[in-house]
Amino acid sequence: MKRILITGKDSYIGTSFEKWVSRWPEEYHADTLDTKGYWQSYDFSPYDVVFHVAGIAHVDAKDDMEDLYYQVNRDLTIEAAQKAKAEGVEQFIFMSSIIVYGDSSKLGEKRVITKDTIPTPTNFYGNSKLQAEQGILPLQDEHFKVVILRPPMIYGKGSKGNYPKLARLAQKTPIFPDIENERSMLYIENLCEFIRLMIDNEARGVFFPQNKEYVKTTELVKTIAEVYGKKMRLTKVFNGLIRCCSKKVSAVNKVFGSLVYEKEMSVYQDFEYCRSNFKQTIEKTEG
Repeated sequence: MKRILITGKDSYIGTSFEKWVSRWPEEYHADTLDTKGYWQSYDFSPYDVVFHVAGIAHVDAKDDMEDLYYQVNRDLTIEAAQKAKAEGVEQFIFMSSIIVYGDSSKLGEKRVITKDTIPTPTNFYGNSKLQAEQGILPLQDEHFKVVILRPPMIYGKGSKGNYPKLARLAQKTPIFPDIENERSMLYIENLCEFIRLMIDNEARGVFFPQNKEYVKTTELVKTIAEVYGKKMRLTKVFNGLIRCCSKKVSAVNKVFGSLVYEKEMSVYQDFEYCRSNFKQTIEKTEG
């Protein structure tokens, strides 16, 4: 049996993963630790794996929060990894993010991240994640495996961020802009299965899990509407206005810009982790 400690209580990803592995009670046991309290006195030694999900995300990166981002996303991660190694944990899994590569492309441009792409964060959220990676990778040795996950936008029932905003919009609007773009996304159950297989395979390294399909924002909203039995009309009438707005309003590029991982980066011959295709994931999320 693999004993797993999830550091980051009540996190969406941590809670989802705990529920996922509960399907195999004879193979996994997961506990959750709140890192907001006096967690340093907690004994890590009984665990085979520490899955570190504690961090700040989905929050407006206001200037007065910069120090807090580094304290939580970087310093806490490094401290947890050091403690895990010192107390004999064999594997440390860290939830980083595609955000270490910076923002989405501008509207109408295509941005593909390859294995040769150098991380270039554009804000202190991304930089705090990258510095955390740089702080824990040197801890790795033959007895201590470090796994860094850089997922794209994660979605699923109860998720946070841009997806639920688009889902609410899809239920209300009868019309939506038809704009060409591509996004890498990752359904929460596909992510949980990926992490489970990382543990089973005692993996180490930097990984880029994503759904098999790229997603067009317009098709995402349309598919959500269809799940609710709504017909949505797509139009290019507003595209010119949206392009003008994208030059001044960064939020437009977050929605309609492109940002994908090269698909080959996310294919691992030893296992299959995408259990659901895109349409099935929307049905599960909204159903």
